[in-house]
Amino acid sequence: MKKGNTALGMEENKEALLTYILGWLTGIVFLVIEKENKFVRFHAMQSTVTFIGLAVLSFIVGLIPFFNVVLVPIVGVITVIVWIICMVKAYQGEKYKLPIVGNFSENLLQKAK
Repeated sequence: MKKGNTALGMEENKEALLTYILGWLTGIVFLVIEKENKFVRFHAMQSTVTFIGLAVLSFIVGLIPFFNVVLVPIVGVITVIVWIICMVKAYQGEKYKLPIVGNFSENLLQKAK
């Protein structure tokens, strides 16, 4: 990876990893900060869409009696697994697309231009 090819002057794989650190929050921050680097912007959008979606799912499931006891922990485990996979793939310099969310994120970025 080249240094200095991002808004913060970092290597793009490291900046892409940072888009996942605090889930949707850092995803939004890097969407605002990073205007040029497509690799970082993709990971920032995927982070935002993925973790907002998982937070909403967890909230909705948590409102339903019985399911809140069974499914909320499962959603939590899935969230951690997805979080780790995304950070590793971003650090490896891979534009890893999560099922459904990856293409959706890419389409949102194209519309945002």
